[in-house]
Amino acid sequence: MGRLDNRVALVTGAGNGIGLGVARRFAAEGAKVVVAELDETSGRAAAAELGDSGLFVRTDVTAKQQVHDAVAAAVETWGSIDVLVNNAWAAGTVGRVEDKTDEVVEGGLAAGFRGPLWAMQAAFPHMQARGWGRVVNMCSLNGVNAHMGTLEYNAAKEALRTLTRTAAREWAPTGVVVNAVCPGAKSAAFRRVMSAHPELEELADRQNPMGRIGDPDEDIAPVVAFLASEDCRYLTGNTLFVDGGAHINGVAWQPDLDTA
Repeated sequence: MGRLDNRVALVTGAGNGIGLGVARRFAAEGAKVVVAELDETSGRAAAAELGDSGLFVRTDVTAKQQVHDAVAAAVETWGSIDVLVNNAWAAGTVGRVEDKTDEVVEGGLAAGFRGPLWAMQAAFPHMQARGWGRVVNMCSLNGVNAHMGTLEYNAAKEALRTLTRTAAREWAPTGVVVNAVCPGAKSAAFRRVMSAHPELEELADRQNPMGRIGDPDEDIAPVVAFLASEDCRYLTGNTLFVDGGAHINGVAWQPDLDTA
């Protein structure tokens, strides 16, 4: 028996990277998984990989109705939603604070904060009715350390951590626990940034206390599976740094940014 037998989970951005790793682990642990993914090709491929345990729902997390529709699909298909993992992110830019446009900043907040909020608001009544629920919000050490160059990402992820703690406090009596993970992994977002700045990937590996940036499937997904399980019944409102120890001394992120 798996730790997530008879549970229904929704994972946003589950078409690749950390989201896909989490979806795979959940299915292996016995859960049914809604793959809520914007990219139809990767989303359908992920759901197909999960077999009878997977359901693809095309979801743009910046569109409130689509987020609500994804939650509704979980309930309509499998009768409940027990676990919500807010993982999706939209591509941002690397640049200085003074050069960030309103469009870039608003896009980051829409994907990284409002989308998770809408998903939590839609899922909570179902979890509350069952007296059991797990929410895991994927945040970032970038926000905690205010890393250079990624303002919209940092701001959205720290807003999401605040949402995590606030919901955890308010929902604690209901049996719904809410936690955040700050992962250090070669996710899709990580690889997008590194494709534009390849010199930084080797530096990132070298600066990590364990000598490498983590693997989504082997390093991050098992921790998320714990947070989604019955074993997490008394842990709420916390941030877990699943990063090989990078947070201990605040690993520097110092891309060479052009001045305005």
